Amino acid sequence: MTAANAHLPLSQSWPAFVVVEGPIGVGKTTLARKLATSFGSDLMLEGAEANPFLEKFYENPRVAAFPTQLHFLLQRARQLRAIKQDDMFAPVRVADYLIEKDRLFAELTLDADELDLYNQVYATLTIDTPKPDLVVYLQAPVEVLLDRIAQRGIRHEHMIEAAYLQRLSDAYVRFFYQYADAPLLIVNATDIDFANSEADYQLLLERILRNRNGRHYFNPGQVL
Repeated sequence: MTAANAHLPLSQSWPAFVVVEGPIGVGKTTLARKLATSFGSDLMLEGAEANPFLEKFYENPRVAAFPTQLHFLLQRARQLRAIKQDDMFAPVRVADYLIEKDRLFAELTLDADELDLYNQVYATLTIDTPKPDLVVYLQAPVEVLLDRIAQRGIRHEHMIEAAYLQRLSDAYVRFFYQYADAPLLIVNATDIDFANSEADYQLLLERILRNRNGRHYFNPGQVL
């Protein structure tokens, strides 16, 4: 056991591949980083800052949507292939994206012809990609997402409109309503500050470690 995960119980086992998901601004990358530290694990990030088309997309979605989406798809598929290649070492891994969510964004932003081509590429790149052992899906109202986006101060994210965030949040709800490919923990992230409160983070970590199968819901505001 490393110093990073020394606070976890010695008898505690944890999922080998944990994915944190949710709409822009909900805190998925922050939580993924903290989980990776707790587990002493590898961390896979979608690396939005490395996508050269993303700022152009927020400026003009119609023009830049297709290259933006293809860049993310290629990057994510490459990372997941690396998991398969290194599987013999079986380290714990934490990611801040689920590969299937790539199609969620594509369906929101691409026209019919672009989506058809995208789906062909997606089907080729995602054959036999590893499935998570646990997905943590973070939810929060649009006004909370907008506030958190403003607080983190990434310039091009200030162009994100409430209407787009609402459509994205609704798409996540529909997607996870029928998601059954891995155990799922749905978290109301409105009133939990796992970024700045160690007590809040430990509360969430305990629930993550406890939920290893099925579908579960965690509303910290109702915890006594």
